[in-house]
Amino acid sequence: IPGVCGCCGALRPRYKRLQGSCSEDSLDGLVKTNMEKLTFYALSAPEKLDRIGAYLSERLIRDVGRHRYGYVCIAMEALDQLLMACHCQSINLFVESFLKMVAKLLESEKPNLQILGTNSFVKFANIEEDTPSYHRSYDFFVSRFSEMCHSSHDDLEIKTKIRMSGIKGLQGVVRKTVNDELQANIWDPQHMDKIVPSLLFNLQHVEEAESRSPSPLQAPEKEKENPAELAERCLRELLGRAAFGNIKNAIKPVLIHLDNHSLWEPKVFAIRCFKIIMYSIQPQHSHLVIQQLLSHLDANSRSAATVRAGIVEVLSEAAIIAATGSVGPTVLEMFNTLLRQLRLSIDYALTGSYDGAISLGAKTIKEHEERMFQEAVIKTIGSFATTLPTYQRSEVILFIMSKVPLPSLHHPMETGRTGENRNRLTQIMLLKSLLQVSTGFQCSNMMSALPSNFLDRLLSTALMEDAEIRLFVLEILISFIDRHGNRHKFSTISTLSDISVLKLKVDKCSRQDTVFMKKHSQQLYRHIYLSCKEETNMQKHYKALYGLLALISIELANEEVVVDLIRLVLAVQDVAQVNEENLPVYNRCALYALGAAYLNLISQLTTVPAFCQHIHEVIEARKKEAPYMLPEDVFVERPRLSQNLDGVVTEFLFRQSKISEVLGGSGYNSDRLCMPYIPQLTDEDRLSKRKSIGETISLQVEVESRNSPEKEERVPAEEITYETLKKAIVDSVAVEEQERERRRQVVEKFQKAPFEEIAAHCGARASLLQSKLNQIFEITIRPPPSPSGTITAAYGQPQSHSIPVYEMKFPDLCVY
Repeated sequence: IPGVCGCCGALRPRYKRLQGSCSEDSLDGLVKTNMEKLTFYALSAPEKLDRIGAYLSERLIRDVGRHRYGYVCIAMEALDQLLMACHCQSINLFVESFLKMVAKLLESEKPNLQILGTNSFVKFANIEEDTPSYHRSYDFFVSRFSEMCHSSHDDLEIKTKIRMSGIKGLQGVVRKTVNDELQANIWDPQHMDKIVPSLLFNLQHVEEAESRSPSPLQAPEKEKENPAELAERCLRELLGRAAFGNIKNAIKPVLIHLDNHSLWEPKVFAIRCFKIIMYSIQPQHSHLVIQQLLSHLDANSRSAATVRAGIVEVLSEAAIIAATGSVGPTVLEMFNTLLRQLRLSIDYALTGSYDGAISLGAKTIKEHEERMFQEAVIKTIGSFATTLPTYQRSEVILFIMSKVPLPSLHHPMETGRTGENRNRLTQIMLLKSLLQVSTGFQCSNMMSALPSNFLDRLLSTALMEDAEIRLFVLEILISFIDRHGNRHKFSTISTLSDISVLKLKVDKCSRQDTVFMKKHSQQLYRHIYLSCKEETNMQKHYKALYGLLALISIELANEEVVVDLIRLVLAVQDVAQVNEENLPVYNRCALYALGAAYLNLISQLTTVPAFCQHIHEVIEARKKEAPYMLPEDVFVERPRLSQNLDGVVTEFLFRQSKISEVLGGSGYNSDRLCMPYIPQLTDEDRLSKRKSIGETISLQVEVESRNSPEKEERVPAEEITYETLKKAIVDSVAVEEQERERRRQVVEKFQKAPFEEIAAHCGARASLLQSKLNQIFEITIRPPPSPSGTITAAYGQPQSHSIPVYEMKFPDLCVY
């Protein structure tokens, strides 16, 4: 009978009597011997565990209500010891009572009770249970511990302890649930949205150190009590346990927290957070974090430029760390997103609005902030590209180049003033990005480093009027060609008497490089030649041209390339002398100086004494009477120029006949050296908005048409009308039938006609073809000087006149 049992202690159940004897006096604490008896009883009769737990829970709730906190501590200590000792199948019912008591303590307003409940929960979290639990829920504990992490108690010491307890509680929840599939899924957004911000909050608010310095014995203890360090350890543990499918739920709250607290603009805390994340997760999950950041950057594409710049810099740090592990398929995705953001930023800067049109209610866009964001994007592209392997870097280079808008038939550009500005800014930003990626690029095979499709697009930008764009193209070419770190040695243009002081690293030209130059050398020479003729060139352009010529001579040169480069530089000298382009005085002096510097370099590289002597004589003559034609007087801050460059005496010029003579005696191709360099104009020039090239082409066509002996009057183009189109459609069927009948007759003729008739027919067609070819050659082809004319060789011996190819008689062709 309950009433009788309550009055007579001997009639109470044994577990109640043992529990009562464990806490006879709150001041004395837990009685050790009686606690051992209770533990032995629980282990001997595990079916009583649920009743023991229920009774302890009842007493604890009663003691909390009566403010008997000493008995509360004794009850929790008894529960802890029972938990540590009992691992039987009935432990689940006991745990329910235990968690109920912990929740009661956490609900209390007393900080000591909250800390006591947290400590008990942490001990429970470290216990590995033998039997799973299907119905246990930790939602309350996640919410309560997260709330404790944000404690704002007036007392600094108490506030620190409460926050520390909250972090430890969250750590215990994670340890208890993260690896148990039967427990509540801690990775659900409803839990991650509470856990992660709570840890970041404590990681962010690092308490200031006290004014008095702690003693050496207290310092380690003080460090352990720092909520920021504990929160960092907990966050690392949480992320380290994250599986592939849980990364997104763990990273999203971080991004939201940084957005809500405006932590992208200082960038320091955001970078620190993602360094913790990248070093904590498994390496194969790195690309998931990169994807999250890219998506967040797209989502904030209309945020302030400072916010986007912060996200980009965080992305840069994360990508560098991820590249050491596995970036996966996100490489091109990352570059595509960054380039898209770059174009959007250009639009924002031009229109002044995030909507693409100026409106009264639009946000004010600061152009300098957008420029800062663009530089951050370019820096990120370069820093990430340097960590990629060569094959991926090559793909990125091709990908960026494919995005550059070019004035070609296949890549139409925007028109109008705004469109031209957008095209120009886009070209500059993408070429800057390409320069960042190409810097330090090492590839032994130039054919793979500069494939045809990439080189064609890159060199087509070298024909644009914008001087800044042309300079970027030259620097990009220098970055690709320089494979031995020689480019900085040509940063200053000079005529050194001994180039050994430069300590150049020179290797023999490989077979792959020889093939590359045979395929692309004329294309490179043509663009160098045309770049030299630009009126808008400045000192840095000529320095880049000199560096490019020098690096080609060192990295890619064989005898044939050396000859062509000498011809090219002599042609540039002729441009300055003849001045058909009406170049300014500085440009002409710069071309003379550029030629002197390069020929001085190449003469010492070839080590031909007579060649070196001729170059030295001309340079010395210029030093005495024409210093304005040397780089030491031209490529300085205040160049010393001559006002009159007409009628330059021969002693100041490098003579092609003399160079071909001295090099011919050393085994170089003197015939080729005698031929003046003439660039080949292509369709690319017609699409390049350059007036000089367009006029040259039109002039060439006009001269050829006037010199044609069989000039025919142009037939006016037929006017296209509706009737014309209708007639063409109606007649198409008849034309197809006639063509089909003609083909049938030809096939039948060759199948049935005798051999003599077929031979006579083919002979007549061959003679007709030969006559037409002769007419075409007479009209369009001028005989080259070497094969058709008489040329004086290096030693004055005339060469025999050879028969031109088009005058040779070929045998008649016959079809059997």
